[in-house]
Amino acid sequence: MRALGRTIGSEWAKLWSVRSTWWCLACALVLNVLASVTLGGAAATEAMRAGAAGTRVVASSPVVSASSFVQFALVALAMLAITSEYTSGGIRVTLQATPVRGMVLAAKALAVGPVMFAAGVLTGAVATAAVHLVLSVDAFGGFVVLPFGEVLSDLVGMGVFYALVSVMTVGVGAAARSAAGTLTVVFMLLMGVPLMVLMTGSPALVEASLRMPMFAGLAFMGSADNLTGGPMPYSAGEGLAWLLAWAAVAVAAGHVVLRRRDA
Repeated sequence: MRALGRTIGSEWAKLWSVRSTWWCLACALVLNVLASVTLGGAAATEAMRAGAAGTRVVASSPVVSASSFVQFALVALAMLAITSEYTSGGIRVTLQATPVRGMVLAAKALAVGPVMFAAGVLTGAVATAAVHLVLSVDAFGGFVVLPFGEVLSDLVGMGVFYALVSVMTVGVGAAARSAAGTLTVVFMLLMGVPLMVLMTGSPALVEASLRMPMFAGLAFMGSADNLTGGPMPYSAGEGLAWLLAWAAVAVAAGHVVLRRRDA
């Protein structure tokens, strides 16, 4: 455990010692605010046109919907946590310092995961505040509200979603060993394949696509704005289980490649 702690400390120091970490986090924040206000504006406008009494739009709901876009800024950061070492050759030094390769991969995942959880909660909180500030005015019908319990649940859910997607990305990065390959594979897993399969209309294929990481995350976070036209056809608990399974499979694949191939 002491060796793992030292390795996590090393990965933590590497993560924060490069400018790309700060750039990715800044991009995630800006993208989250802009996308959330845009989606929230659309929801508030639709509610205002409907004019239904008692209609409410929780300020964090459009932030959850925006996670489909914001996730890629954090995926880029998680990807660089491992692929940049293959590009620079630094992975050789890392593996010489910690010969147990599984420990290196675990340390990277354990360093990246909490950062992404915190990034999801904090950027989500800022975006939620922006949505409420901009859209709770009478010009937008006053439909946007800020209930503490629902907002807190949404923020924690987003943090967990971003953390698990980032851990999955670290696993894919260990297997692909390149930024371009990792980004391509993760994009196809998160958005490319699910959306293409969704367009086929085949019931069996659609059911399969809805269990892929992005849709599983939206189910876990309880988002109804997920391109399916309504709530996901399974529970939040099942969505979390699918997310955990995808992350575990990716890390296992990365571990196999890391053990079998020379750096």
